[in-house]
Amino acid sequence: MNGTGELLTRATIWLAILAYTVGSGVLAFSRNRSYGLYAARAAWTIGCIALIAHFICAFHFYHDWSHESAYRETARQTEEVVALNWGGGLFINYALLIAWLVDIGWWWLGGITSYFNRRWLLVFTWHAFLIFIIFNATVVFKSGIVRWVGLAISLFLVISWILVAHNYKKRPPVL
Repeated sequence: MNGTGELLTRATIWLAILAYTVGSGVLAFSRNRSYGLYAARAAWTIGCIALIAHFICAFHFYHDWSHESAYRETARQTEEVVALNWGGGLFINYALLIAWLVDIGWWWLGGITSYFNRRWLLVFTWHAFLIFIIFNATVVFKSGIVRWVGLAISLFLVISWILVAHNYKKRPPVL
Protein backbone atom coordinates (compact mmCIF):
# COMPACT_ATOMS: atom_id res chain seq x y z
CA MET A 1 0.00 0.00 0.00
CA ASN A 2 1.41 3.35 -0.98
CA GLY A 3 0.69 6.87 0.21
CA THR A 4 -1.15 7.76 -2.98
CA GLY A 5 -3.57 4.86 -2.51
CA GLU A 6 -4.29 5.88 1.06
CA LEU A 7 -4.80 9.51 0.03
CA LEU A 8 -7.17 8.59 -2.80
CA THR A 9 -9.15 6.20 -0.61
CA ARG A 10 -9.57 8.77 2.16
CA ALA A 11 -10.19 11.71 -0.19
CA THR A 12 -12.95 9.93 -2.08
CA ILE A 13 -14.91 9.02 1.05
CA TRP A 14 -14.58 12.54 2.43
CA LEU A 15 -15.72 13.95 -0.90
CA ALA A 16 -18.77 11.65 -0.75
CA ILE A 17 -19.59 12.74 2.81
CA LEU A 18 -19.05 16.43 2.09
CA ALA A 19 -21.04 16.35 -1.16
CA TYR A 20 -23.97 14.72 0.64
CA THR A 21 -23.67 17.27 3.47
CA VAL A 22 -23.56 20.22 1.07
CA GLY A 23 -26.56 18.89 -0.84
CA SER A 24 -28.54 18.42 2.36
CA GLY A 25 -27.61 21.89 3.58
CA VAL A 26 -28.54 23.55 0.30
CA LEU A 27 -31.86 21.71 0.27
CA ALA A 28 -32.58 22.75 3.85
CA PHE A 29 -31.43 26.36 3.74
CA SER A 30 -32.06 27.42 0.14
CA ARG A 31 -34.70 30.10 -0.21
CA ASN A 32 -34.97 29.29 -3.91
CA ARG A 33 -36.54 25.85 -3.99
CA SER A 34 -35.72 25.25 -7.63
CA TYR A 35 -32.05 26.07 -7.06
CA GLY A 36 -32.04 23.89 -3.94
CA LEU A 37 -33.35 20.87 -5.82
CA TYR A 38 -30.89 21.21 -8.69
CA ALA A 39 -27.94 21.86 -6.37
CA ALA A 40 -28.85 18.98 -4.03
CA ARG A 41 -29.22 16.55 -6.92
CA ALA A 42 -25.87 17.64 -8.37
CA ALA A 43 -24.11 17.42 -5.00
CA TRP A 44 -25.59 13.99 -4.21
CA THR A 45 -24.65 12.76 -7.68
CA ILE A 46 -21.07 13.88 -7.06
CA GLY A 47 -21.21 12.19 -3.65
CA CYS A 48 -22.44 8.94 -5.15
CA ILE A 49 -19.72 8.99 -7.81
CA ALA A 50 -17.16 9.68 -5.06
CA LEU A 51 -18.49 6.69 -3.10
CA ILE A 52 -18.03 4.48 -6.17
CA ALA A 53 -14.47 5.82 -6.48
CA HIS A 54 -13.92 5.10 -2.78
CA PHE A 55 -15.02 1.48 -3.23
CA ILE A 56 -12.68 1.14 -6.22
CA CYS A 57 -9.76 2.66 -4.31
CA ALA A 58 -10.39 0.57 -1.19
CA PHE A 59 -10.64 -2.68 -3.12
CA HIS A 60 -7.67 -1.85 -5.31
CA PHE A 61 -5.25 -0.39 -2.78
CA TYR A 62 -6.25 -2.25 0.38
CA HIS A 63 -7.83 -5.57 -0.61
CA ASP A 64 -6.33 -6.57 -3.97
CA TRP A 65 -9.91 -6.86 -5.32
CA SER A 66 -10.75 -9.56 -2.74
CA HIS A 67 -14.16 -9.54 -1.08
CA GLU A 68 -12.79 -11.98 1.50
CA SER A 69 -9.99 -9.57 2.42
CA ALA A 70 -12.47 -6.70 2.77
CA TYR A 71 -14.76 -8.88 4.90
CA ARG A 72 -11.90 -9.91 7.22
CA GLU A 73 -10.74 -6.30 7.62
CA THR A 74 -14.28 -5.15 8.36
CA ALA A 75 -14.59 -7.91 10.97
CA ARG A 76 -11.24 -6.92 12.51
CA GLN A 77 -12.22 -3.28 12.78
CA THR A 78 -15.65 -4.14 14.18
CA GLU A 79 -14.10 -6.39 16.81
CA GLU A 80 -11.63 -3.66 17.73
CA VAL A 81 -14.41 -1.13 18.30
CA VAL A 82 -17.40 -3.12 19.58
CA ALA A 83 -15.81 -6.47 20.55
CA LEU A 84 -17.77 -8.38 17.88
CA ASN A 85 -15.86 -10.27 15.20
CA TRP A 86 -18.35 -9.61 12.42
CA GLY A 87 -17.70 -8.53 8.85
CA GLY A 88 -21.34 -7.97 7.96
CA GLY A 89 -20.78 -4.24 7.95
CA LEU A 90 -19.28 -4.77 4.51
CA PHE A 91 -22.70 -5.85 3.24
CA ILE A 92 -24.21 -2.76 4.83
CA ASN A 93 -21.72 -0.72 2.80
CA TYR A 94 -22.73 -2.59 -0.36
CA ALA A 95 -26.37 -1.82 0.44
CA LEU A 96 -25.47 1.84 0.93
CA LEU A 97 -23.87 2.04 -2.50
CA ILE A 98 -26.78 0.27 -4.22
CA ALA A 99 -29.35 2.44 -2.40
CA TRP A 100 -27.52 5.64 -3.32
CA LEU A 101 -27.32 4.58 -6.96
CA VAL A 102 -31.05 3.83 -6.97
CA ASP A 103 -31.82 7.13 -5.24
CA ILE A 104 -29.82 9.20 -7.72
CA GLY A 105 -31.01 7.24 -10.74
CA TRP A 106 -34.61 7.58 -9.64
CA TRP A 107 -34.18 11.34 -9.20
CA TRP A 108 -32.54 11.85 -12.59
CA LEU A 109 -35.09 9.69 -14.42
CA GLY A 110 -38.10 11.07 -12.55
CA GLY A 111 -37.31 14.73 -13.02
CA ILE A 112 -36.21 17.43 -10.65
CA THR A 113 -39.45 17.68 -8.66
CA SER A 114 -39.91 13.91 -8.37
CA TYR A 115 -37.84 13.65 -5.21
CA PHE A 116 -40.56 14.99 -2.97
CA ASN A 117 -43.31 13.10 -4.72
CA ARG A 118 -41.92 10.02 -2.99
CA ARG A 119 -43.51 8.77 0.18
CA TRP A 120 -42.03 10.70 3.09
CA LEU A 121 -41.30 7.46 4.99
CA LEU A 122 -39.06 6.32 2.13
CA VAL A 123 -37.21 9.65 1.99
CA PHE A 124 -36.84 9.71 5.78
CA THR A 125 -35.66 6.09 6.00
CA TRP A 126 -33.07 6.55 3.26
CA HIS A 127 -31.56 9.70 4.75
CA ALA A 128 -31.69 8.36 8.31
CA PHE A 129 -29.77 5.30 7.08
CA LEU A 130 -27.19 7.46 5.32
CA ILE A 131 -26.72 9.70 8.36
CA PHE A 132 -26.40 6.58 10.55
CA ILE A 133 -23.64 5.26 8.27
CA ILE A 134 -21.81 8.59 8.28
CA PHE A 135 -22.08 8.80 12.08
CA ASN A 136 -20.70 5.28 12.54
CA ALA A 137 -17.93 5.73 9.99
CA THR A 138 -16.73 9.04 11.40
CA VAL A 139 -17.67 9.02 15.10
CA VAL A 140 -17.94 5.40 16.27
CA PHE A 141 -15.07 3.93 14.22
CA LYS A 142 -12.72 6.93 14.28
CA SER A 143 -11.00 9.02 16.92
CA GLY A 144 -9.38 12.41 17.38
CA ILE A 145 -10.21 15.25 15.03
CA VAL A 146 -12.02 12.94 12.59
CA ARG A 147 -14.48 12.01 15.34
CA TRP A 148 -15.20 15.67 16.14
CA VAL A 149 -15.60 16.61 12.49
CA GLY A 150 -17.86 13.59 12.01
CA LEU A 151 -19.96 14.59 14.99
CA ALA A 152 -20.34 18.14 13.66
CA ILE A 153 -21.30 16.83 10.21
CA SER A 154 -23.80 14.37 11.72
CA LEU A 155 -25.44 17.10 13.81
CA PHE A 156 -25.58 19.42 10.81
CA LEU A 157 -27.24 16.65 8.78
CA VAL A 158 -29.86 15.96 11.45
CA ILE A 159 -30.70 19.68 11.67
CA SER A 160 -30.80 19.94 7.87
CA TRP A 161 -33.22 17.06 7.56
CA ILE A 162 -35.47 18.44 10.27
CA LEU A 163 -35.64 21.65 8.21
CA VAL A 164 -36.17 19.74 4.97
CA ALA A 165 -39.04 17.83 6.59
CA HIS A 166 -40.56 21.06 7.85
CA ASN A 167 -40.20 22.87 4.52
CA TYR A 168 -41.14 20.14 2.08
CA LYS A 169 -43.24 17.45 3.70
CA LYS A 170 -46.62 19.08 3.22
CA ARG A 171 -45.88 21.31 0.28
CA PRO A 172 -43.66 19.95 -2.47
CA PRO A 173 -41.52 22.52 -4.24
CA VAL A 174 -42.99 24.28 -7.24
CA LEU A 175 -40.72 25.20 -10.11
